[in-house]
Amino acid sequence: MFCIIDCNLGNLRNVQKAFERLGIRAGISSKKEELESAQAIILPGVGAFGDAIANLQALHLIESIREQVLHKKKPILGICLGMQLFGEESYERGHYRGLGLLPMSIQRLQPKEKLPVPHVGWDDITVKNNSSLLAGLPENPDFYFVHSFAFRPENPQHVLATTEYGEEFCSVIQRENLHGVQFHPEKSQRTGIKLVKNFLSLP
Repeated sequence: MFCIIDCNLGNLRNVQKAFERLGIRAGISSKKEELESAQAIILPGVGAFGDAIANLQALHLIESIREQVLHKKKPILGICLGMQLFGEESYERGHYRGLGLLPMSIQRLQPKEKLPVPHVGWDDITVKNNSSLLAGLPENPDFYFVHSFAFRPENPQHVLATTEYGEEFCSVIQRENLHGVQFHPEKSQRTGIKLVKNFLSLP
């Protein structure tokens, strides 16, 4: 069973339906026991970083996530805000500590061409490092984005793909069993479903 963490932010049912299309049972839960018994973890999210961290803290899930991911090496997929929560800190509406799974910080998008923020709509990714997570995707595939903050590519080793929106930001990251995407695969039609399928097939 796969566990979709419910931190009271985002349309979790859409994420769950993406897994159901592939014949995979993915339960939505905020219970530590179900997180610990799951085969893999999905951390989605839409909204503010500070609210998400506060909700995870109130649910007593922060240390559990760290234990499952860092020590038990359980696969995890962070989606949009969920990926941002992997970082050490965020400057969205203040200064907040993240899960500390990756040595990266979240900064507001500052596109040089004065493009609108948030970044909303379809955009492509540029693959920087090969990975099974991106296997079988078309060249420069399009995905659906909705965000105002992002990782900047500080450590090329962890960056699988970037996207250009008046500046370059990380759109796919990976370190060992940690996988994160800034876009919404559940809203990205066939390409998004293919990425989810790839995640399910990872060893």
